[in-house]
Amino acid sequence: MEFNQPLYDYVVSAAKSFEQSLDLRPVTPSAETEKTLDYFREPLPVQGSTPLDVIKMLNEVGEPGVVSSRGGRYYGFVTGAALPVSVAANWLAASWDQNAGPYVLSPTAAVVEEVAGDWVLELLDLPRDSGFGFVTGATMASFTALSTARLSLYKKSGYDLKADGIRNAPKIRFIMSEEIHPTIIIGLQYMGYGKNELEFVPADDQGRMIAEKMPMLDDMSIVICQAGNVNSGSFDPFDAICAKAKEAGSWVHVDGAFGGWIRASKTRSHLAKGMEHADSWSVDCHKWLNIPHDSAIAIVRNRRAMLETFGVVAPYLVTGEKRDPDHYTPELSRRARGIEVWAALKHLGREGMGDLLDRCCNHAQKFADGLSKMGFKVLNDVVINQVVVTMDDESKLDNFISRVQQSGKTWFGPTNWHGRKGFRISVSSYVTTDEDVEIALTAIRKALN
Repeated sequence: MEFNQPLYDYVVSAAKSFEQSLDLRPVTPSAETEKTLDYFREPLPVQGSTPLDVIKMLNEVGEPGVVSSRGGRYYGFVTGAALPVSVAANWLAASWDQNAGPYVLSPTAAVVEEVAGDWVLELLDLPRDSGFGFVTGATMASFTALSTARLSLYKKSGYDLKADGIRNAPKIRFIMSEEIHPTIIIGLQYMGYGKNELEFVPADDQGRMIAEKMPMLDDMSIVICQAGNVNSGSFDPFDAICAKAKEAGSWVHVDGAFGGWIRASKTRSHLAKGMEHADSWSVDCHKWLNIPHDSAIAIVRNRRAMLETFGVVAPYLVTGEKRDPDHYTPELSRRARGIEVWAALKHLGREGMGDLLDRCCNHAQKFADGLSKMGFKVLNDVVINQVVVTMDDESKLDNFISRVQQSGKTWFGPTNWHGRKGFRISVSSYVTTDEDVEIALTAIRKALN
């Protein structure tokens, strides 16, 4: 195979230029810039182009329309920036083009993923013999864990779900907070459950499930908790919920998409106390771990249950003593995303990850303090990296948020919190500095005038 040196040299140069411009470029593209993206809208070419011409067009037309979420002043959607080491690992893994399915397809992908998963269990202080699967995001991580939970409860009750199907299966109850993240509901809908079948528990003024208001549980119940409310960042009372569930024989799943990582914090790990007593967990890696998108982990205390749920048997698939990653996820073939997780954790270590988390939380508190001084009302207790804010005249919010976004200096989006319109700032990037916070606060101050 001929090596295309000019192609790869160009890509490296373009990526380097982009990273070096992050502090200087607008956080989001202007409307005029977005119009230039129409250049991509062309008929399918009859004749092809050279690889270098293709990549040049992608960079020259596409790069100006890119959102600078890898920078330090993007605070929307709980979006982490990709650590350079994870980007480099992503490039190398893409060059290797490994299928992280059966072990035999890529011993490197399988072993590195196994190590990365073990490190995550250690970092989050979860049961070390748990099973884990690397998937695309929080929706699929929850889908994976909850599918395992369902099969386990049916097996315990004597019902063979794989043989007899869901149509004639006994009823399983799904119990969760009124503040549950919509990806949980979407995942359950993928499993065949409608929203009207679900049972919702009231939450307190910070979005925490009120354990005392949970319905009576039984051994066909799955309780879903949150480590990090998507608005407030609050944590459900895991100890109380897990104690009730254990007594009833119920399964507990924790949606820890971003907040679950707080277990690695040096100063705030106590917020997720009791999370370890659950039966399954889901965490996003492309949020607070700061690796490229399309990465999350489903974790299940009972490793064997994951194998029973997702293990694939076929005449051409040879299963040996080694760990086959495809037996832990809904996908047989997938990219080797565990390599990026390994690279990030190897680079950061326990200390570095703890520092990253605490820096983000400290920046969030600086935002809350600065906004309060400007006359905004902070609606949540700022316990981790989330700040929910409003103003006295909520009718002015939309225009205010638009002016801030159009400044190009920072970006955050609107939200609704307990009947109040507001905006949410989520500090999730390893890059964010005190100076970034001040630049954003200045842009906010100017947008008020």
